[in-house]
Amino acid sequence: MANIKSAKKRILVTEKKTLRNKMIKSSVKTAIKKVVVAAEAGDKAAADQALSLAVKSIDMAASKGVYHKNTASRKKSRLSKLVNKIG
Repeated sequence: MANIKSAKKRILVTEKKTLRNKMIKSSVKTAIKKVVVAAEAGDKAAADQALSLAVKSIDMAASKGVYHKNTASRKKSRLSKLVNKIG
């Protein structure tokens, strides 16, 4: 355990940031899963709507530094390809 006051603060700050990042990643994964489920069902309209929400959440995660910009771009690209295969 840390003895120095600044080190104790860093531990608390790191725990908060880790929790925030976990929440954001979880919401992104849920949005991605909704797109995949709609695409597998063959529902183009629902997949398009879910895709727009997923892209928004991925972009937000990238802007917050949870995902690297290339990782976010790769995720969006794969989801777009999946949705475009439907129709």
